[in-house]
Amino acid sequence: MRYNQLGRSGLIVSELCLGAMTFGGEGGMWGRIGQLQQEEADALVKAALDAGINFFDTANVYAEGRSEKILGQALKNLGVHRDEVVVATKVLGRMHDGPNGAGASRGHVMAQVEKSLDRLGTSHIDLYQIHGFDSVTPIEETLYALDSLVRRGTVRYIGLSNWAAWQVMKAVGIAAARGYASIASLQAYYTIAGRDLEREVIPALESEGVGLMVWSPLAGGFLSGKYTRDGEGEGRRAGFDFPPVDKDRGYDVVDVLRDLAEAKGRSVAQLALGWLLHQKAVSSVIVGAKRPEQLADNLGAVEVEFTAEELAKLDAVSKLPAEYPGWMLERQGGYRGGPSPRR
Repeated sequence: MRYNQLGRSGLIVSELCLGAMTFGGEGGMWGRIGQLQQEEADALVKAALDAGINFFDTANVYAEGRSEKILGQALKNLGVHRDEVVVATKVLGRMHDGPNGAGASRGHVMAQVEKSLDRLGTSHIDLYQIHGFDSVTPIEETLYALDSLVRRGTVRYIGLSNWAAWQVMKAVGIAAARGYASIASLQAYYTIAGRDLEREVIPALESEGVGLMVWSPLAGGFLSGKYTRDGEGEGRRAGFDFPPVDKDRGYDVVDVLRDLAEAKGRSVAQLALGWLLHQKAVSSVIVGAKRPEQLADNLGAVEVEFTAEELAKLDAVSKLPAEYPGWMLERQGGYRGGPSPRR
């Protein structure tokens, strides 16, 4: 297991992060995603810790708060010293009825952080993330609330999730101009079968030193290796086809991954995760599991190595089609060149 800085912050996190979205589901969407209860969750958390993972991610909305509660209890059951792990959670989704039961307003953020602390059984949250963009609440209000929590010591670092590049840049600029706590990370969807993030978001993150946490790195199981053109196998996507994947392009990627996996004696999932770990913008990749053997397979991704030729082959089959203004920026990029050396 390797460890990376989260963006430009001093927070050091494992390259793999255990996601707790499969914890606590009982019915509906959360039940389809995962129904792990305390004993099963304890086993996964222990396996993650034993493998060197120090980073755990959840959200208040997962299983209506039960995910946070189970994760916090698992760390206690295993006797984990609080300062030895990095616990991340998120806020935005609806937690109660009424017009103020969701969003990124100061009122909702300040109320929900207390409830998350209680469920997690901790005095502080290492990384508190806004789970999506709230088009009603001014960004200034959200950042002021987060800064208040950092100054209070309730939250150590702040992050965003599922924001567009312009929204991230606006938040970074406001925080810098007003002296608020800086944005440490963005949690976003990114896979070798869905590289849309490379158009605008990743260049923005690299420009501003914001770390990237990847969610659903196997595209909701599409890159697990169990789905083929001949018919999708059983699994989460059979009843919950998310996130969206261009299936025609996606299966081309899977074909190449499968060939490489067979040659390397690895699983398709390990290679899909390994590709992400080779992308310099990525700080940590969130892996989730319903069974210990799934997690064990995912953990093997840290050992995957690619040759330059293999990376080029994967890039060729998965690269995004050219779009404006990208192709024009590339065409014009060499007009000036670098500065001439002084004589």
